[in-house]
Amino acid sequence: MTSFFPDGVMLPPLLGDLFPPYVLPRADAPLLLRVQEILDADIAPHAADHDRNGRYPVHAVSLLKQAGLLLLPVPRAYGGMGATQALSLEVMVRIAAADPAVAQIYKVHDDLVREIFSYATPAFCHHLAQRIMSDHAIIGMAVAENGRTADSFVQTLAIAQPGGHWLLRGRKIYATGAAGADLIAITSFDPLAARRCDDVRAGLRFDLVPRGAPGLRVLRDWDRMGQRATDSGTVVLDDVRVSAATNALAPQSPLPIHTSLRHQAGFSAILVGIGIGALRAGCAFVAQHSRPWGAAQVERATDDPYVRRMVGEMGADLSVAYCAVRQCGDLLDLYERGGLSRAALAMPVSAARSVATRAALRATSDILAATGARGTDALHGFDRYWRDARTLSLHDPVDWKNAEIGRHLLTGWTPEPGPYQ
Repeated sequence: MTSFFPDGVMLPPLLGDLFPPYVLPRADAPLLLRVQEILDADIAPHAADHDRNGRYPVHAVSLLKQAGLLLLPVPRAYGGMGATQALSLEVMVRIAAADPAVAQIYKVHDDLVREIFSYATPAFCHHLAQRIMSDHAIIGMAVAENGRTADSFVQTLAIAQPGGHWLLRGRKIYATGAAGADLIAITSFDPLAARRCDDVRAGLRFDLVPRGAPGLRVLRDWDRMGQRATDSGTVVLDDVRVSAATNALAPQSPLPIHTSLRHQAGFSAILVGIGIGALRAGCAFVAQHSRPWGAAQVERATDDPYVRRMVGEMGADLSVAYCAVRQCGDLLDLYERGGLSRAALAMPVSAARSVATRAALRATSDILAATGARGTDALHGFDRYWRDARTLSLHDPVDWKNAEIGRHLLTGWTPEPGPYQ
């Protein structure tokens, strides 16, 4: 049930009274309440089908587009909602509880919009905002490359041409959102520009390219264990033509040094959402279908003390992880207002990723101990929760997050800005 407060509206609870309420400003409430209705009525019921099909969830994303959700991170100065990062993380949790693949697709758009509006020229930002407002344009990504290490990002070349154009040539992997995007954000490197300016930064490009651009091919080769409907396959660039106008990186504009931390917080939000989805589905199944163990001497599985204990521990773990994610949102907003150092942001973000990973993997695995053998029937699809959580958790090793926290506590070390820290 939605509750009203003097200064805002509370979103429907995610797990009963276990989590602290999330209160929206009244101006934002209509959109977010509509999005919640779409998640409950139109997206969650089809999440298992999305997993089985393993293809971009066109209809689900279209519903969120039409609701206006893509305007959430666009600054108010450009006609958007200018939502806090705390609210974006809450939205990611809620979408993930319904369908984590849709949540990851939305996350890419939200992250990229916030990043681009922090360094692009006003003219570029105005044009992008108009595309999002008028055409409901969603942004996908084509950044990662199959280099020797996970942080190799300069194999795709931007080859300068006469007349102020470039040809992009290369191959991208893990291109989340690209399969159904209206615009694909593509990183590339112009070695001649870097050499001419004696500055690597001068050679970097970040172009927004229409998905149907000549020479751009999205291969439908994504066949992973989980997060299947993200359709995060390969993007091939065969002399894709771009110009100065498509490059979001304004010359000499400073690059944000907390982008990786925002990305990590979003992954934590989705992991928590997956755990919530698994626990909610499991509790409903136990109440409707599970049989109590004979030794419990109870009539209903919901009265079995060990089932209650398992469900309670999973809920408690998710509550801690959810609160850690909410803290990340508040700290990200505080950092962008200049009220926090990067190190004071990095450690809580790493902590949230650590607890969210553990809570999600436990909930998605142990929920079957609560449902009993009947819960393993393929009809119910409980395995997809674990497959999604396990796949997403491997985006970058959580052990490195734990080691960085330990190094900070033991030595006072703070991480340098990087793609994953």
